[in-house]
Formats: sequence, structure tokens, C-alpha cells
Amino acid sequence: MVMFVNRKEELKYLEDLNKTKGARLLILYGRRRIGKTELLRQFSKGKKHLFFSCDFSSEQEQLRQFTEKIFRITGESFLQTQPFTSWEALFRYIFDHISKKIPIIIIDEFPYLCVSNKAIPSILQKIWDEKEKKVDIFLILCGSYMSFMEKEILGSKSPLYGRRIGQMILKPLDFESISGFFPNYTRKERVYSYAILGGTPAYLLRFNPKKTIEQNIKNKILNKNAFLYSEPRFLLMEELREPSIYFSILKAIADGKTRLNEIAQETGIKDRHKVNKYISVLRELHIIRREIPVTEDKPHKSRKGIYLLDDPYFRFWFKYVFPNMSYLEEGDIEYVWEEKIKPDFDSFTGFIFEDICIQKLKKINKENKLPFKAKNIGRWWDRTDEIDIVAFDDKGSFLFCECKWTNKKIGVNILSELQRKANKFLGTREKYYGFFSKAGFTKELEALSKKRKDILLFNY
Repeated sequence: MVMFVNRKEELKYLEDLNKTKGARLLILYGRRRIGKTELLRQFSKGKKHLFFSCDFSSEQEQLRQFTEKIFRITGESFLQTQPFTSWEALFRYIFDHISKKIPIIIIDEFPYLCVSNKAIPSILQKIWDEKEKKVDIFLILCGSYMSFMEKEILGSKSPLYGRRIGQMILKPLDFESISGFFPNYTRKERVYSYAILGGTPAYLLRFNPKKTIEQNIKNKILNKNAFLYSEPRFLLMEELREPSIYFSILKAIADGKTRLNEIAQETGIKDRHKVNKYISVLRELHIIRREIPVTEDKPHKSRKGIYLLDDPYFRFWFKYVFPNMSYLEEGDIEYVWEEKIKPDFDSFTGFIFEDICIQKLKKINKENKLPFKAKNIGRWWDRTDEIDIVAFDDKGSFLFCECKWTNKKIGVNILSELQRKANKFLGTREKYYGFFSKAGFTKELEALSKKRKDILLFNY
């Protein structure tokens, strides 16, 4: 069963572009399994469109398949016996003939096409420049190879540079959206699900909403025959030339080694410049991200940056699956769950809970329901202290937040500690203190929040 959840903004953007006239080129890209194809199918449903999905077959075979797809839509008899022998001939036919009856042309996994013939972007650019003022066509090029799409298609050296009407990077679903996958789960169970799988639709669909979190982890991840068991390994081996080195870097980050020198020590790679090179590749693929304290004025020059896995499932996999494969290959699922995952699981979830709270705070800010309109919202740290979330504006108003994923209620002691950390921020005009909690709040803190306007208790 294919389930389509949310993506309202993305669908609206596509619909708005479709309503305009003339030649429109849209570049849509995002990591594999993120739901690009399903979004395009949802958008094109009920509309006249040509949808071609590329693969790794030869150029001749792809030309044959594309010709067959055009024949099935148009019924032009000559196409049945005479497939196009060049991409220029095929694209010209689309622009000159197909677009008059079928204005929406979608080419999915476009990079695969370019692998078969590197000249395709140049061929397409040549025809686009000739025809764009004469045709009414909505051409969507879609791809999963992030670095290829950003450099070879969107980059300034790309033949197609400057031709697009827009670009869309499809990102994972947010926490609120996953309720559509797990309508019967409690909010806590959804937090656990999000901490494991993130917002990748293909991963969320693998969990059985009628099973417990523990059952799903055992059956859908730790089982060596399960799709999710090998998913990150397959994806990375397809993208990377030296997977073993990248795997060691990703495992180090998953284990909490987030600074460059820590990663270098953990992996045994002595040359920091070499580590930096590998990290740059992983950042280009959007597998890891660099994060800096939210108050930094010059993010790119900051030396306080740390590296984090950008996808929760990759974080879970490198934390619990990859290091325990010797047990899992033997089918010792119970041991890995009881000894490796279960004792540490709430601690692991705590970090993703912070991300969920940041999403919530940004939503509240967008709805103008904070005491002030925040300009920036994110994590903050220095050499000795960390604050889970700091939000601030240009006028000196600050909101400091703590997010606790523990079984203990937040009390005034946590407030006092947060106030101590907030005193490091000099020149503030207004200070507010916010709290998110798995277990709730003590009666003392709840009573205090009713008396003081600067204490905010949030429901995650």
C-alpha cells in the first residue's frame, strides 16, 4: 500500500507553476526514499502528462523505453517500429509535438539518463533555447543524486543554468506529519518512531502501526532479512567509492564524536585535512550536517561547528545496527535489543526530541504565539555549557528552553540551572524560559509559571 502524507506546500507550488503559461523548467531533487516520485505522481494524477523513469540501462535501451512510453501515450504508429536513435530527435519531438497535447513532461531520476550520455544537459539546453518562446511546456527534471543535481544541473557551469523557473529540494517530513502513518500511536510512541526513522516516508511505511516500537525494531530493522537492515549500507555503497572510511566516520559521529579532531582520533585517520575532505563529501550528499551555536554572527567562519548525522535513521543504524552486525547475522536479535538498545534508548531519543521541540517552537513562532517574533531559533553551546534551544530577535528579547526526555518531571531546579546559563548572555532586554518535557512538570513549576509571564511550559 502506498500512503501519501502531507506535502501540501509542495503540491501547491507545483499546481501554481502548472497554472502559468510558457516554457517552465523545474528541478526537483532530494535524497532517495524521501517521496519525490510519489509527490510527482500525486501532482500529475488526473492531468495529461508524460512520466518517464530512468534507470541504469544503456543509452540505446533507454531511448527504446522512452520511445515506447511516448507511443503508449500518443498512439503514433511509426514509433512502434522506429524508436528514436538520438536524444536530440526525441526531445525535439516532445517540444514540437507532444507538448501541444501533453504539456507536463516528467523525467524521474534524470542523472541516470546523463550517465548513459553526458551530453544530455547540453542537448536539452540547445533545444530549450530554440523552443522556449514557442511552446507551452512544464518540464520537471527529478533526481536523487544530490551532489550531481546541485553541481551538474543547478550549478553555474551547467548548460541548463539560468533556464529553470525554480528548484525544489524535497526534505523529510516533520514530526507532526508522521501521525498520518501511526494514527493509533500515543504521542510518546510517535516520538520514538521519529527518533528511529526520521521523516523519510519509505522508512515510516516499513513500521507496522499495529505493532509496538520494540516489535517493529526487532522485526523491521534488526532482522537481517528486513529492508531497513541493509538500507543505509546499500545507499552509501552506491554513492561512495571508499565506503569503509566513510562508515567509520559516520559511526564515530553516531557515537557522539562530533568535532573534527574527535572524528580523526576515533577513526585513526591522522591527516585532519583528509578527514575534512571525506566530511565535505558526506555534507554534499546531505548525510551529515554542520551545526554551529545559533548566536554566531559568521557561521561559515565559526570554529565552534560540530558535525551531526542529518537523518535519524542513519544515526540509529550506525549507533545500533552497524556495530552489532556480528550478533545480528547470527540472528541474536534479543541480545542486541536487551543489552545494546533498550538501556540506552531514552538517552538516544533525547537528542531527536530536541529537534522535535525546535520544530514545534518554529511553528509557534510562525503563528506569532511567542512573546516576541524570533529571528533565529536553534541550539547554543560554549566550552562549558549547553542550552537545548535559544530563540531571539534583534531587539534583545531571548527565550531559553530546556527539553527533557526523561521519566522525571521538570522542576524549579531545572529553571534555576537554565537561569544560570542565561546569565552568560549580556545585553538582553527581556528573558523568557521555556520547557518541554516527556514526563511533565512539577506542581511547583506549574504554579510558578502561572505567576510569572517569563516562564513558558510547552506541550511537545
